[in-house]
Amino acid sequence: MFGIFLIFLGVGVPIAASVGWATLSVNLLDPSFACDAIYFVKTMANGMDSYVLLAVPLFMLSSSIMAESGLSGRLFNVFSYFFGNLPAGLPIAVVITCLFYGAICGSGPATVAAIGTMCIPLLTKLGYDKDFVTSMIAVAGGLGVIIPPSIPFITYGLCTGASIGDLFIAGFMPGLLIGLFIVFYVIYYFARHDNSNLCIEAYTQELRSKGFLRILKEGFWALLAPVIILGGIVSPTEAAGVSVVYALLIGVVAYREINFKKFIKCLVDTGHTATPVMLILGICIVFGRVLSMLRIPQTLATFVTSNIESKIAVLLAINLFLLVAGMLMDTIPCILILAPIFLPIVQAYNVDIVHFGILMTCNLAIGFVTPPIGTNLFVAQSLTKIPITRIAKHAVPFLAMFLVALLVITFVPSVSLWLPSVLSK
Repeated sequence: MFGIFLIFLGVGVPIAASVGWATLSVNLLDPSFACDAIYFVKTMANGMDSYVLLAVPLFMLSSSIMAESGLSGRLFNVFSYFFGNLPAGLPIAVVITCLFYGAICGSGPATVAAIGTMCIPLLTKLGYDKDFVTSMIAVAGGLGVIIPPSIPFITYGLCTGASIGDLFIAGFMPGLLIGLFIVFYVIYYFARHDNSNLCIEAYTQELRSKGFLRILKEGFWALLAPVIILGGIVSPTEAAGVSVVYALLIGVVAYREINFKKFIKCLVDTGHTATPVMLILGICIVFGRVLSMLRIPQTLATFVTSNIESKIAVLLAINLFLLVAGMLMDTIPCILILAPIFLPIVQAYNVDIVHFGILMTCNLAIGFVTPPIGTNLFVAQSLTKIPITRIAKHAVPFLAMFLVALLVITFVPSVSLWLPSVLSK
C-alpha cells in the first residue's frame, strides 16, 4: 500500500488520487479484505457527514471576506504606531500583524497573501531590503496555522479524537513563542546592519499625526476579531460560523468594503479552495480506517518501543521525519496520513495527544517555507516575482529561529499544555 502511494506521488499523481488508489490496492491484492470500492465510497460519505468538518469551509470563507475587507492594513497601522520609529520597528509590526491575522483566518498562505500584498511594497519603498521582507513574511505567515483558529488543528482532532478546543487553546503559547524568536532575529539583524538608507521618519510622523485614537478606532474591529471568534465558543464549527457573521458585519457595516459582487467572489474563491481540501479529507478518512484494520499503527508502535528506550531519540526522529514530509506534502494530507501512524508510538512514551498535535503542526508549518512544495514561498513569489530559491535562501535564518522554538516546544510540554490546564480548572 505504501509502495503504491509513493510511486503514484513520485510520478506526479495528485495526492487525493494517490491515497485513494493506495487504499484500494489492499483489496485488489487481497479480494478477501473488506475495503472494496463500495466500502470505500460508503466510508468516505459517512466520514464527511460531520458537523465539525463544516468549520473548514466556513473558516476559509471568513478568511476570504476579511482579506477583501482590508483588515491586514488596519492591524499593521496599529502596531506600526508603537514600533515604527525604530529600524526594526516596522518588520516587528509585520510579525505581530501575522500573529493577529493568523488568529483571524487560520491559514498560512492566506496570511502571507493578505500581509504581503500591503507590507512588501510599503517596506520596500521605505528602504527595507525586499528579499529580507519577503522571506520574513513567508516564514511569519506559517504562524497562521499555529495560532488558533487553525484548519490543521481541526484536521488533527478529526483523525485522532483529540479535543479541537484544547488544541486551539494550546496553540497560543507556541505561536507566541515562535513569533518572539522571529522578532529576536529581526532585532539582531538590524543591530548589525547599516540602517541609514531607511526612510521611516516621514512615514512614522504621518502615521502619528493621525493620533492614536483615530488609528485605534480604524483598527478596533480588526483587533477585536480574535476575541469575538474564539471567546466562549463551545465548538470549532460555532467559532467558524461566528467568524463568517463577524467578517460580514465589519466588511459590510463597519468598513463598507464588501458589496454583493465582492461577496460572490469570496464564495467562489472559497469553493475553489475548500473543494480539494474536503476531497482529501474524505479519502484520508478511509485511509485511516484501513490502517486501523491492518493494525499498522499498533504494530509499528510495538516495534519502536521494544527497540528504542529513549523518548528523546523517538521525538527527534519523528521531528526529522515530519520536517522532511512537510517539504514534500501539504499540511492537511500529512496530518491525515501520519497522525494515526505516529500517535500510538508517542503515546507509548506518555506524550500527551494535544501536545503531539501542536508538535506535528509546528513541524509541518516549516514545510510552508521549504522547497519543493513550500506553499508560502509560491504565494510570496507571486507577490514579488523574486525567484523561489532566493526567498528560500533568505528565509534560512528565520527558519533557524523557528527550529529553536520547535525544540523548546518539543521538550518542554508545558509550553503547549499550561494554558489548557489553567483554563480547565
